[in-house]
Amino acid sequence: MQSPPVVAVVGATGAAGGTLLRVLEDRLFPIGDFRAFASARSAGALVRFRDHDVPVAEVDDAGLAGADIVFFAAGANTSRRFAPVVAAGGGVAVDKSSAYRLDPAVPLVVPEVNAEALDRQTGIVANPNCVTIPLAVVLAPLHSRFGLRHLTVATYQAASGGGRALAAELGQQERDDAYGRPPRKEVYPHVLHGNVVPGGWSMVGDETEEEVKVTAEFRRVLDLAELSIAVTTVRVPVAVGHSAAVWVEFDNAVEADEARRILSKAPGVLVVDDPATQQYPTPRAVAGSDEVHVGRIRADRSRENGLALFLAADNLRKGAATNAVQVAELLLC
Repeated sequence: MQSPPVVAVVGATGAAGGTLLRVLEDRLFPIGDFRAFASARSAGALVRFRDHDVPVAEVDDAGLAGADIVFFAAGANTSRRFAPVVAAGGGVAVDKSSAYRLDPAVPLVVPEVNAEALDRQTGIVANPNCVTIPLAVVLAPLHSRFGLRHLTVATYQAASGGGRALAAELGQQERDDAYGRPPRKEVYPHVLHGNVVPGGWSMVGDETEEEVKVTAEFRRVLDLAELSIAVTTVRVPVAVGHSAAVWVEFDNAVEADEARRILSKAPGVLVVDDPATQQYPTPRAVAGSDEVHVGRIRADRSRENGLALFLAADNLRKGAATNAVQVAELLLC
């Protein structure tokens, strides 16, 4: 790999790609040469990166030649088509889509949790989805101490997790409601403003596609193939920031104070836990942050060795872009 590396972003004009560019800037990621790619529809546009307007090209095999690290933020089909091209050319594709998350030949990596999985990468590294990442960051250190037995999760997922168009539609619905106009729904099957929707994803039997993803990916990241998990995914009228209420049953006895101490030392975690003074994680507070906020840590007396907690993370940053850049940072080590 060249030093500093040749870096490319596929999907540079989208919401995920734009956040990725900001994170690369914020973290001062070393770059020798930079390339921006998108679909034919967006080719010719400009993206701002490190005080320069960078022209966006249509992604193709020739454009990816010689790239050392390529971030994919353009959907599973694009990743399936072009990530192998990057790997065959000697580079590494860091994929943020769902294309390779459950491929046993491709490591699924959360750097704070299973960085050692990168030792077996052969040119493609997958990133988990925006719910799995914060769950793993918070629960992995507790699992190491107490042993996870069962996990129940209810998510509260921001509109931006459904893409830039849904976030824009939420904003328009808010304006429509404020002016007494019937809010329109074109991107999402429900009016999201003033609403909470336990669905909106494709269904896989009686589970949403998102619930199936979180279950399978979390088990893979923590290497707990048989872990008992129940997940309900919910879309909420928040622009940025996924949250989750979590109930955990452990193999060993756990005290809330001890869990709090462990989490206060865990990488990537910020404990915000003083409910008496109204201090706890919220999506508004975590927006723009690369840490997972966790609080409301307390005993769950309804189950043996039980613990309850609440977490929040910026789904566009730590839930996606920051995790990918952290992976790339490890590749340079």
